[in-house]
Amino acid sequence: MSRVVHYLNQFFAGFGGENAASTPPGVKPGAVGPGKKLQELLGTDHEIVATVYCGDDLAAANLESIATILELIAQQRPDIVLAGPASTSGRYGVACARVAVGAERAGVAALASMHPENPGLEDAGTAPVIASGASVREMGASLERLALAARKRLAGESLTEADGRIGAIPRKNVLVERNAASRAVDLLLVRLRGQDVPAEVPLPRFDHVTPAPPVADPRTAVIALVTESGLVPMGNPDRLESARATKWLRYTIEGKAMAPAGEYASVHGGYSTVWANQDPNRLLPLDVARELEHEGAIGRLHGEYFVTTGNGTTVPNARRFGVEWAAELRRAGITAAILTAT
Repeated sequence: MSRVVHYLNQFFAGFGGENAASTPPGVKPGAVGPGKKLQELLGTDHEIVATVYCGDDLAAANLESIATILELIAQQRPDIVLAGPASTSGRYGVACARVAVGAERAGVAALASMHPENPGLEDAGTAPVIASGASVREMGASLERLALAARKRLAGESLTEADGRIGAIPRKNVLVERNAASRAVDLLLVRLRGQDVPAEVPLPRFDHVTPAPPVADPRTAVIALVTESGLVPMGNPDRLESARATKWLRYTIEGKAMAPAGEYASVHGGYSTVWANQDPNRLLPLDVARELEHEGAIGRLHGEYFVTTGNGTTVPNARRFGVEWAAELRRAGITAAILTAT
């Protein structure tokens, strides 16, 4: 009998919604929540021996939480790890993707399940991801697709688009009778006839983000400053990269009325930082934000600012930064953020 470990977020594990988004990693025996239906669909040859869970905020913003999740999974000695379905929930999708990647790297078969528009899809890399519905209303069909894919994976079969696989699929070189030029002409002719036929090489996906509604009353709002300008304390103590950033950092601004020259400098390698370093408030508008705070125009300024370098950053890393920033700001009770770009 195959041993299955199922990963769920705090909501589906039964701890609650956003009020429980900081739930630490843990484990429950057997199938939980949607896992009970998943167990039924997997059949008697495969048993969900444990459900590992974590709150979305921690799982999306804290890589240490993912490491803990993977340790809990490893303790169960699974033959396969199933994560989700996450539908279109961004933080949950990111967590499922990271769990699947971590399990695969450890030599354990894994499947994540999420909607094709979930921002976590890019984080999965070439780890197998199965398409789910867009919302919990489609949970039944999503679980059926995941269970079928899991049975095929456990049987040693490859998963294709026909099985609902989405995201990056490893390519294999094969010999074909007709060369690329002939196939390209065929594709053009088909499209000229009005048929929507996909190209052989998938085009990149770009997210469409729905803006948040306006702040109802700035006078009661908690405002955070975030920036991709590369502005760090003098000397760059935490070694933020000047290009192709792989991380973001946070620094306190408690008790500071402004960002003085000589205390901060930009390490951004994509623009001349001379004027910015002469007055770091041009990148981090701390002076004006304090004025608004003292005037009562905004309720309160958050005590930290977040920073990364927006210079050649990969789309997956940029998406990850955004998800992690959002999770951290939500946990801190932030109403809105001012993002300064260069």
